Amino acid sequence: MATPSPFTTSSPSAVLRCDVLVVGAGPAGLATAQAAIQGRQSVILIDDNPKAGGQIWRQGPLHTLPPMAKRYLSVLSEDALIYLPSCKVIAVDSQCVIVETVGKPRMIHYQRIVLCTGAKEKLLPFPGWTLPGVTGAGGLQALIKSGLPMTGERVVIAGSGPLLLAVAETVKKAGGSVVGIIEQAPLHRLLSFGLRLFHWPNKLHQAITLIPLKNYYKNSMVLGVETSAEGRLTGVYISNKGRKQKLSCTRLACGFGLRPNTELAQLLGCLLDEQGNVQVDTWQQTTIPGVYAAGECTGIGGSELALCEGFIAGFTASSKYALAEKWQQKRVKWQHFATAVAKAFTLNKEITQSLPLDTLICRCEDVSLNELEPFQDWNSAKMATRCGMGACQGKICSAILHDIKHWAIPSPRIPLSPTNLETLAAGDTEKINFSD
Repeated sequence: MATPSPFTTSSPSAVLRCDVLVVGAGPAGLATAQAAIQGRQSVILIDDNPKAGGQIWRQGPLHTLPPMAKRYLSVLSEDALIYLPSCKVIAVDSQCVIVETVGKPRMIHYQRIVLCTGAKEKLLPFPGWTLPGVTGAGGLQALIKSGLPMTGERVVIAGSGPLLLAVAETVKKAGGSVVGIIEQAPLHRLLSFGLRLFHWPNKLHQAITLIPLKNYYKNSMVLGVETSAEGRLTGVYISNKGRKQKLSCTRLACGFGLRPNTELAQLLGCLLDEQGNVQVDTWQQTTIPGVYAAGECTGIGGSELALCEGFIAGFTASSKYALAEKWQQKRVKWQHFATAVAKAFTLNKEITQSLPLDTLICRCEDVSLNELEPFQDWNSAKMATRCGMGACQGKICSAILHDIKHWAIPSPRIPLSPTNLETLAAGDTEKINFSD
């Protein structure tokens, strides 16, 4: 006699039920799913990417996964787990989410939910940041892992943080040439950080392996770009220790670290801490009962910290507190590393405070910084200039304005992602409120 499925479906194609719903299939989400299955829970794991692994373990034709990634990804074959890739959360209700996968709506009812929604790349504007050939640093890395050819490309990588070194390595392995790495942090902070890496030997080894011997510019920032008559990127102007310098290139990848992705948490009513991270306690429990969070959405800290938090959240959501407690000391170790990174790569105020007034802020609606000067908050600027009313619905420019003008980021609304009428109708049928 066949073993009954741990999942209950009142309509197999549209409705799913589980004990633990995990949102996000990066390191934190995979660890959470593994822990919850060990805790004998039925688990649904959803992710908006076509393949699991998150950014760090992104699968693609030009990227070989490390053994650790393959080990964690093996959880996808567990019988107690349903994995839904290319799945976007559209709306939430009491212990229920409506999602869209392959253009079709589904309802997922859960007992507990663990948010492993990761982070978004932190983009900051400069003259020319919206032109062809200019991407985010993490964005370029994702494109390369997905198959973007780099042979013959001359790349400048700019911004701040360890991600720049990882992106440079990805570019070189794909056949591209790294013209320069433009790091805004000054030398004394980089040296201090390097000395602290002795507390984390594997990170020290990574740093020694990745730091280039040349073309690494400290205390530097991008001033603007140069293009050909056809509009193609031909060079980047940088400020190197206060002196203007030009680097010839065909691509510019610019990223200033990461910012936590908290939209779903906010939609569920979870509070954020002073740094804008999802607020959690020692068990990864948010301020809403039955809602847990792990990984970068609770604070930027890297894959090691995300794994620790994922295991704690997964075991806690399964009421296996003794197993969760075993991961708490490891979590402390990697929280210290995260603090060291944040201190070393604190952004220079000049990056956000010295922008030319004609710098584009909202690239969807072509709104410049000068047009936003008369306003004191997001809503008034949006009503008068259409800033944030384009395709991205303000997800990029609201974060930028938070950094450069300290405006509050608007609260997320349903639908959380662009969707079709069929999904909206499904939400109405289940009495999920799509109104403001």
